[in-house]
Amino acid sequence: MRLALFGGSFNPPHLSHQLACTVVLASARPAVDELWMVPTFQHAFDKPLAPFAHRLAMCERAARPFGGRVQVSDIEARRGGPSYTLETVRMLLAERPGADVSVVIGADLVDERTRWHGWPELRTLVDFIVIGRVGAPATPTPVGARDRVVGIDLPAVSSTEARRLVAAGQSTAGLLDEAVRGYVDEHGLYRESA
Repeated sequence: MRLALFGGSFNPPHLSHQLACTVVLASARPAVDELWMVPTFQHAFDKPLAPFAHRLAMCERAARPFGGRVQVSDIEARRGGPSYTLETVRMLLAERPGADVSVVIGADLVDERTRWHGWPELRTLVDFIVIGRVGAPATPTPVGARDRVVGIDLPAVSSTEARRLVAAGQSTAGLLDEAVRGYVDEHGLYRESA
């Protein structure tokens, strides 16, 4: 089983997150069997986030267009505490022995990984699928021995901008999937802070 973990705050999940899922499913080689969106339970640096249950529900809505090819996992909530990729991968491998795990990251995080919690162990457990974005393009060749670069740069859509627009009472069309936009509106999320 080849499994790709796509973690993030997803505060809220936006169209570039969905495009990243599409790119991984369509072009990662070797191909992945499952792609999991894994919302952060508690940000490691105490970044304020909407409640986990809301972010999980929005990820489920963002995953719907993929017809089951993208799953949403609550593994970080079940683990509890601050979110560290290594700890999530350890728990996943305990639950799914023998899984071949890749972690999907943006090109902007490649150099930062060496400062991640438990990096020496993490790099032995997983490989990385690296996706570029406007402002942080993916290099055409792998940047590490276990990196696989997907040759596309995603648009510079951000959750920060989506939250700012919601707080200002402006449209998030072109940034958020309709189902995610509906959820944000229904639950009154992001209205009080940008």
